[in-house]
Amino acid sequence: MRAITVLLLVFLMLLQYRLWFGKNSVPDYLALEQEVQRQIADNDKLKQRNKLLYADTDDLKSGVEAIEERARNELGMIKENETFFRLIPSEKNTMQIDPE
Repeated sequence: MRAITVLLLVFLMLLQYRLWFGKNSVPDYLALEQEVQRQIADNDKLKQRNKLLYADTDDLKSGVEAIEERARNELGMIKENETFFRLIPSEKNTMQIDPE
């Protein structure tokens, strides 16, 4: 009877070792779970970025207004018979924050 008890204890110790330190152990599982959560967060960010890009391309495909807005903002283009004014604030009007 004593030999069976010792054999069962050794078997239990081997199983415990494998559970905590072996391949696919509890720490490995927890690390993989964290990696999955990080990957899900990255995927959500990329999905949001893709939605914005799709909306932008749909806007550019569907209307002239978006193309015109982009031409004005990025290329500095103006229409015929249109006057462009650029207002540059003078140094007197800019507020400086005192670091005190």
